[in-house]
Amino acid sequence: MPAEPPARPAILLISTDPQVRRTVGDELGRRYSADYTVLVHDTPAAAATDLTALAAEGVPVALVIGAVGGPDADGLADLEAVGPLDHTALRVALTRWGDWAVARPVFDAIGLGTVDRRLNRPELAGDEEFHRNIAEFLEEAAGRRGRGFEAVRMIGERWAPRTQHLRDQFNRNHVPTGFYDAHSDEGAALLAGLELDDPELPVVVLRFQAGQPVLQNPTDIQIADAFGIFAPVRAEEEFDVAILGAGPAGLGAAVYAASEGLRVIVVEHEAVGGQAGTSSLIRNYLGFPAGVSGSRLAVAAYEQAWSLGARFHFLRSARDVRREDGWCVVALTDGSQVRCRAVVVATGASYRRLEVPALDALAGKGVFYGATTTEATAMAGRQVFVAGGGNSAGQAAVHLARYAEHVTVLVRRPDLTETMSEYLVREIDSAPNISVRYRTGIVGGAGQDFLDAIVLRDLDTGAEDTVHGVLFVLIGAEPRSQCLRESVARDAQGYVLTGPDVLADDAGTWHEDRPPLMLETSLPGVFAVGDVRHGSVKRVASAVGEGALAVSVLHQYLANHRTMS
Repeated sequence: MPAEPPARPAILLISTDPQVRRTVGDELGRRYSADYTVLVHDTPAAAATDLTALAAEGVPVALVIGAVGGPDADGLADLEAVGPLDHTALRVALTRWGDWAVARPVFDAIGLGTVDRRLNRPELAGDEEFHRNIAEFLEEAAGRRGRGFEAVRMIGERWAPRTQHLRDQFNRNHVPTGFYDAHSDEGAALLAGLELDDPELPVVVLRFQAGQPVLQNPTDIQIADAFGIFAPVRAEEEFDVAILGAGPAGLGAAVYAASEGLRVIVVEHEAVGGQAGTSSLIRNYLGFPAGVSGSRLAVAAYEQAWSLGARFHFLRSARDVRREDGWCVVALTDGSQVRCRAVVVATGASYRRLEVPALDALAGKGVFYGATTTEATAMAGRQVFVAGGGNSAGQAAVHLARYAEHVTVLVRRPDLTETMSEYLVREIDSAPNISVRYRTGIVGGAGQDFLDAIVLRDLDTGAEDTVHGVLFVLIGAEPRSQCLRESVARDAQGYVLTGPDVLADDAGTWHEDRPPLMLETSLPGVFAVGDVRHGSVKRVASAVGEGALAVSVLHQYLANHRTMS
């Protein structure tokens, strides 16, 4: 018997104004009724009745749109209070263009997380700006629900490190992926259908390719090669610049270098976006008033650089950088090497480990390093602890609170204001299911197949207590500069020295008859940008700016290099 089609998600509109209900309701009905159930209500109470019925029937709610202003003077409070809603629905404040009196309260509500988005109501039939925004909101709600188009299907053990690694890679690279636990009935049925004898998990099915090839416990390089879009680097190829890392700084350099005609290759060992790519919502990046996810921002930049001619080499990393016969040579982990005139090191940083042996053994099994968004839905009904006081920790806490029963932020400092943006502090303070424990350290834990207990210590009194839940760790960063070995000068923490800092290095590592250029390392022709660089500002916008600046300096270096050749 064929499976029943899934229920159509619902869009609810609430307004006491008959004209708003008529004009906006007609717009929604004409454009979306084929795929969504459009419901129009004149009171929040009527909407709440329908929401209760939808929840009982298992019908997801995509959007709740509440009019604010004019006859709907209490519309914002009504929208904030309407329910029941789960984590997949977006609350949207509908305002009239020019009603500036309601703008500030709506923006404040968005900042506090009680409303998700703001939208101007359509004044004419077929208002495409209105529908563009609605389409974006529906896409976001669909992404929260999951289980849409599955270009890749993966069957594996949920808490196995390899399974989690691949899920994270696919998610961060915006590969539409369906995951099925091998121990579930659905996962077992899929494995049986593939007719594999004693399959080695995880099993990855490339459903977008002819023949739907099946890979068993594939390596990263096998995954990259199987996708068929990454050509190997030929021994005779030469590039103007090799960019190591596809985080914000590397992508910024790639876009500007490629747009200016340079032959560019970008080498990335994981996924586009770096640490920023794991952020569920970045609200202080220029040009995105409602915020943008790190992965969406990164994938858009990747496509931009790719369209301009940049070449990408994924799931490989540099293991050595050296100068040879006037060229820079980057040796890669797959045994190949890249020959180029200059190198931009944008390898970023990784989250620092806890150095608690009992918890390190449970990495991926209840202890997660970074804000892995792939595990957010699995946190439903759980107690979640987020260790860290920076923006990444704040973003993770707010995102996980959509799913978890309660989120506790663990901070070693006495407050958050020195290390976290004010908008995140306000959002955490206002969230009903987020609390903060200050001056708290993590000193122990226990568990066999999954984290069972976390031991916390009050840093002022020394008192310890044991809590139970899932732990996400985002505590500071360590530069990813190991590939540079001894060829490039670094500070005591491993951050790469550039420009004047190279000359100030006590080891006297600069031997040219000219001063190092801005962002240039102690190895001529090798530049460093973003989080890996000593003295960098740990913000996405500044990383992108450094990447762009590096290209300007790079032109100067290449011009001088050609003159001397």
